[in-house]
Amino acid sequence: MTVSAFSFLRTPLAVAVLAGAATVACASSPNNTAAISEADVLAAQQAWGNALVQISKDFEQGGIEQARATAKSVIDAAYGYNLGPVLFKPTLTVAPQTFRTTAEGALAYFVGHDDNFPNDSGFALKGWRSVEVDNAALFIDGNTAMSMGNVSITDKNGNVTTVDKTWGYALDSEGTLRIVLHHSSLPFQP
Repeated sequence: MTVSAFSFLRTPLAVAVLAGAATVACASSPNNTAAISEADVLAAQQAWGNALVQISKDFEQGGIEQARATAKSVIDAAYGYNLGPVLFKPTLTVAPQTFRTTAEGALAYFVGHDDNFPNDSGFALKGWRSVEVDNAALFIDGNTAMSMGNVSITDKNGNVTTVDKTWGYALDSEGTLRIVLHHSSLPFQP
């Protein structure tokens, strides 16, 4: 069985955006239902990082509308908002809009420019150039998986921001790997 790391990778936009970042093979569990593999999770994390960089570049090259279109494609393909609320706690959010359980809230966080989310400046618009994921551990059980570790994001000036990141994944009915939990925070500074 083949499962897409994120189905948006097959769209013309994404093929140009993330050339080669891919479809991953999934193993089958004993009852012939799809099972997530470590390779699936790693591919999804890489695709997420590549997409973040692409949103930044699209903003620089084509402005907010191009960045918004890319971010919307990423959210629609990568996150499980089609399954229900996603447990998304972005790094730089404050009450009363700390949690982004809707696709609209996630889009506002990534690209800002939304009057309904006035505190969002657009996390994905900050000139990101590379993303490195360092997992502390992965937990995989059939068609769900979780990861926890650090994500280091480098901007165009070489500055690195490292966040603590937890992702939860589930396969949808089409066999597409979806992010259903995304928690990000800055490391504790005693």
